[in-house]
Amino acid sequence: MRYKTVGLIGKPSHSATHASLNVLIDELTLRGCTILIEERLHSSLDRHDMTVCSMQEIGVQAELAVVVGGDGYMLGAARVLAGFNVDVVGVNRGNLGFLTDINPEDITRQLDHIFKENIQREERFLLEAQVHSNNKLQSTHVAVNEVVLHHSKVAHMMEFELYVGNSFVFSQRSDGLIIATPTGSTAYSLSGGGPILVPHLDAVTLVPMFPHALSSRPIVVDANSNIRIKISDRNADNVQISCDSHVVISLAPGDEVLIKKSPNKLSLVHPPEYSYFNVLRTKLNWGSKLF
Repeated sequence: MRYKTVGLIGKPSHSATHASLNVLIDELTLRGCTILIEERLHSSLDRHDMTVCSMQEIGVQAELAVVVGGDGYMLGAARVLAGFNVDVVGVNRGNLGFLTDINPEDITRQLDHIFKENIQREERFLLEAQVHSNNKLQSTHVAVNEVVLHHSKVAHMMEFELYVGNSFVFSQRSDGLIIATPTGSTAYSLSGGGPILVPHLDAVTLVPMFPHALSSRPIVVDANSNIRIKISDRNADNVQISCDSHVVISLAPGDEVLIKKSPNKLSLVHPPEYSYFNVLRTKLNWGSKLF
């Protein structure tokens, strides 16, 4: 058995999450696993037979991390766990569940597959966003789904320049720009008219948000490119970038944002019957076979 130490992560004070966590604890105990419980969960669970850890400590100590919740909770865990050598699997207690594969009613059977290593394992790359002001690095942040350049006010335009590598792409007046990974291509980028990228593609998509030009269209570029956004000096109001709609950083006129592939990767574990196209058909209500 490869997985001897398993970390459990989930939404505190959420009854459905707690129900799945209790099933997981019982099943993992039967398998003789050392169980690490994320510290924010411990106080809301009436269980005292586990080691309480931070998310980072789970990344260091566990071979497997189980995230119980929706895609949003998985994203928060993934940004941290991608920095460690740990496999990650999700139990869906949210709405769509693009990243959380296991049905709560099917935990026991899927754990049997996982502990027999009858699984599909894949790596998803992340993006790293560096904010530069006056030619000095101010902060660095990571995103699993997307980095979004946007205005601090709703429905306000901004001006910026976009470079891919050393090549100038365009200057634009718009509400912003979405830079999405294949993982994020089915999230905010999709609602903005961007293409769906299958997970194994080494590419990112650049999706303008309500551009002031009818000819502006999404672009797909090599994920190993350095993508640079320069904020125009003519922007009078506050402009921001956000990572996975979670981390928000304010930008000043003249600031630059460098976006590139992160050195960290998320190691996702899927059930043996997992199919990305089946996920798309199910979650996006595509048609089934005619015959």
